[in-house]
Amino acid sequence: MRFMVLMIPGVYQPQDGKKTEPGFVPSAEMVEKMTKFNEDLSKAGALISLDGLQPLTNGARVAFSGGKPKVTDGPFIEAKEVVGGYWMLQFKSKQEAVDWVKRCPAQDGDVIEIRPVFEMSDFPADVQKAGDSATVRAQLEKNKR
Repeated sequence: MRFMVLMIPGVYQPQDGKKTEPGFVPSAEMVEKMTKFNEDLSKAGALISLDGLQPLTNGARVAFSGGKPKVTDGPFIEAKEVVGGYWMLQFKSKQEAVDWVKRCPAQDGDVIEIRPVFEMSDFPADVQKAGDSATVRAQLEKNKR
């Protein structure tokens, strides 16, 4: 089973400053600990992909209402919990994902959300047919290389 694991950083860490402000850079010590965790995931064969995300000030949101998109540049004042990075992981069960994520060197105030990823086989045949696209499949295969 694949899992999208989302890091939701605490807004303030005294040693690092505000994680949502421009110019935020994690400490070398924190990066070293996270790299070790990521290496362990890789050695276990669980790591599919991962990335950290830049602060909200560099982002945008597109909200839809009445069939029209509305774009808001970051930061987003109403945002209380924001994804700071993610892992795409492969495990046999949700419990295995939980057990691994409990080992993450997260800081006080951080939250990690674990979400199973839908597989096409999870859907009935008509939904699988509606979601089948040779163009999308080809691009995904191209990106795997």
